[in-house]
Amino acid sequence: MAYDSENIFAKILRGEIPCTKVYEDDHALAFEDINPQAPIHVLVIPKAAYVSMDDFTSTASDAEIANFFQAVGNTARQLELAEPGYRILANIGDDGMQEVPHLHVHIFGGKKLGPMLTRD
Repeated sequence: MAYDSENIFAKILRGEIPCTKVYEDDHALAFEDINPQAPIHVLVIPKAAYVSMDDFTSTASDAEIANFFQAVGNTARQLELAEPGYRILANIGDDGMQEVPHLHVHIFGGKKLGPMLTRD
């Protein structure tokens, strides 16, 4: 999957599409998901153009990787999710059901989340 500079997250980063910001620093932006799957559902994205976790961890600098994961943790703490618990999820590629070709981590919380995958 190639990076598409017209993807929705790139447009959010450029200010072309509004979002409800939860956290922001020099390297990452966290905002509420427009179709929440839990009482708290936030997306955290790097401000640089990375397609997926695979792309990010193979091409980003160590500092970028550390900063991004610090942003995920900072966001969860800001949302007061550390004590009750939360789930993070990153979909990668077609089999992982990645819909937007910009790395994003979902933070889910606010209730007991149930099993990771449904059993068929």
